[in-house]
Amino acid sequence: MADGSKPAAGAAAELQWTKATPAGYMPGFGNDFETEALPGALPIGQNSPQKAPYGLYAEQLSGSPFTAPRGTNERSWLYRIRPSVRHAQKFKKTTLPLWKTAPALGEHDLPIGQLRWGPLPIPKEKLTFLTGMRTMTTSGDVNTQAGMAAHIYLVTASMENEYFYNADGELLVVPQQGSLRFFTEFGRIDAAPGDICVIPRGVKFKVELIDGPARGYVCENYGAKFTLPDRGPIGANCLANARDFKTPVAAFEDKETNSTLIVKWCGSFNVAEIGHSPLDVVAWHGNYAPYKYDLRTFSPVGAILFDHPDPSIFTVLTAPSETAGTANVDFVIFPERWSVAEHSFRPPWYHMNIMSEFMGLIYGVYDARPEGFVPGAVSLHNCMLPHGPDKLAYDHATQVELKPVKLTNTLAFMFETRFPQHLTKFAAELDTLQQNYPDCWTPLDKQFNGKP
Repeated sequence: MADGSKPAAGAAAELQWTKATPAGYMPGFGNDFETEALPGALPIGQNSPQKAPYGLYAEQLSGSPFTAPRGTNERSWLYRIRPSVRHAQKFKKTTLPLWKTAPALGEHDLPIGQLRWGPLPIPKEKLTFLTGMRTMTTSGDVNTQAGMAAHIYLVTASMENEYFYNADGELLVVPQQGSLRFFTEFGRIDAAPGDICVIPRGVKFKVELIDGPARGYVCENYGAKFTLPDRGPIGANCLANARDFKTPVAAFEDKETNSTLIVKWCGSFNVAEIGHSPLDVVAWHGNYAPYKYDLRTFSPVGAILFDHPDPSIFTVLTAPSETAGTANVDFVIFPERWSVAEHSFRPPWYHMNIMSEFMGLIYGVYDARPEGFVPGAVSLHNCMLPHGPDKLAYDHATQVELKPVKLTNTLAFMFETRFPQHLTKFAAELDTLQQNYPDCWTPLDKQFNGKP
C-alpha cells in the first residue's frame, strides 16, 4: 500500500490512500482524514476561511443530521473548483428502466418460493455502470429511508464525461468478474473480485473499466449507513478490522468539457448538462468518504469444538435500524476458513429466518450448494421460507469422517435484510431463473425409523 503521498492533479496516478491518525481507519469511527492534491490546498485551523487557497470553494457534505451525536456525526469538508450548485442546475427527467426502487410491488405473478438464478451473461452491447444496472429485488421504502435494493451490474464501457450520485442511499459494490475504477470526488478507488467498494449517499463519481467487461453485485442501502458490527463477547479482534478499510487520497479533474450529471432521487433519475467535470475536489478532510475493503483480510471466528454457529459471526458490515440488534441490511461473507467442529453437522443447518437473504458467489464452490450455485449466480430465500443444504451436501456432511478441513478458494456473500425482498419483473422473467431449484431438496426422504 502506498505511503499517502499526493498524486499529481488529475493524473492517472498509482492509487494511494489517505494518511489518518491512526492510519487507514474506516470513516465513521471518529477519525478525521485529510488529504490534498496540491500543496497548501487544505486550510489549516478552520473549515471555511474567508478565502480558501487556490481560489477554491469550501463546501460541507453531511452524511448525518447536524445534531447527530459525535460518534455518529459524519461530514466532510470539500475544497473544490466550483461549488456543487454549479453541478446541479436545470435538471431534466431521464430513465434507467431496469434500475428499480422500493416500493416496487406487483411486477410479476410468481408464487412465493425459494429462488435461484444462474449468472447473467455479459452482453456485447455498450453498457456503462448506470445503463448496465439490473435490479433483482427491492425491499422497504426509499421515501422513509428504510430497506434496500439488490442489483447486478453488467459493464462493457467506461463512463466518459458522465457522472452520477445517488441521493437515495449508499452503494455497496461487490465485483465478481473484472475490475472497476471508481473516480470519486474524494479520489480514485480500484476494486477487483475479492474487494468491495462503498460509495456514500450524495458522493459524485464515474466508473471506468480496467481489464475488460465486468459483472458484479450491488446493495443499494436506503437506511442508516454501513458500519462495523459490535463484536460483543468476541472482544477487540477478529472479523473485519477498521485498519483494513481504505479511503483514497485527493485527486481531481479540471476539465472544461461538455458533461452530464445524473442524480437518483426517490427512485427518479434526473440529468443536468454541465460544461465541466464535477470531480473537482482539490482537497478534503472529514469522516464521510468512499472506501474499499479487501474481503480476504476478514478474520473469521467459529466453532472449535462442536455445533454450527449462526451466520451472523461472518458479518462484515451492518446498517442498523431503529430496533436494536435488527439490521436494515447486513453484509455477510463466507470466506476461506477451517471447519473443525466434532460430532456436528458442519454446513448451514435447515432453517426458517425472519431475515430475507439475497446470496451471491464471487468465486469457488459454496459448501452447502456444491452443484447449481456457481460464481455469478444468485439465490433468494425470503422471510420465513425454509431452506438449507441440498441432498448432496447433506449426505456428505452426515457420512464423512469429521477431520479438520480447510475450505479453500471460496467466497460467497449475503445481503440480509429485515424486510421482505420483492422480485422485479426483470428478475422474474430471466432465462437464467432455475425453475427446478426447489427439486434439490426433493431427495431428502424420510429416515425416521423409531430408533435412537
